[in-house]
Amino acid sequence: MTMLPSWRDTTYETSKLGTKARVALWLIQEVTENGTFTKADLRAAFPDVAQIDRRMRDLRDHGWEIATSREDPTLQQQEHRFRTRGADVWIPGQAKAPVHKGSITNAQRAKVFQDDGYLCRTCGVTGGETYGDGGLEQAVLNVARRPVIQPDGSVGHQLVTECQRCGRGNVDRTVHMEDVLAEIESLAPVERRVIRGWIAADRRNHSALERLWGRYRTLPEDARKAVAGKLDGTDD
Repeated sequence: MTMLPSWRDTTYETSKLGTKARVALWLIQEVTENGTFTKADLRAAFPDVAQIDRRMRDLRDHGWEIATSREDPTLQQQEHRFRTRGADVWIPGQAKAPVHKGSITNAQRAKVFQDDGYLCRTCGVTGGETYGDGGLEQAVLNVARRPVIQPDGSVGHQLVTECQRCGRGNVDRTVHMEDVLAEIESLAPVERRVIRGWIAADRRNHSALERLWGRYRTLPEDARKAVAGKLDGTDD
């Protein structure tokens, strides 16, 4: 197992260990994963560093998950939870932000929210809404950059509304346009008319049969068997 440099050390492999890297190491070595800390704790650890809060927030650009009371209702307002570590930003080259990770202006953010109907384009939740799983966490909307691979192989990053919970996931959300367009080409005319209507309305109206199927899928095994038995005894 590779020994980590100390967060107190300002040099590492002959290069100066930056503040962002030292904050990452402090989280690992002092707070530990799933541990909690306050901004006062962070500032006490780095008393001579200005804008230490920003250095901590910058870690999120490298896959570090640090929750506030908005994402984790068990926290007090002044608390943070260090959930999981991301890139090893103390290693030369790892601390560089992704090329596409430029600043998003307030005007850009507002336009993306408006274009997306103020809905998370991954799970469909709206800002301030709870997730319906019995928890108290309220959705906070962000603007994310989603990789889109065009049919010619070129890759771009397009802005999309995404809630913080979905943004914390490790699922690859890369869009392969060639696959999407190929599926559209394979649709029958009646299917094209249906999906064209969904796209125009930006919503899908589920049929009674689809809603029943959804309810069936939530049933326990014995209940599903009872439904299957009922259908087996029903005349076509």
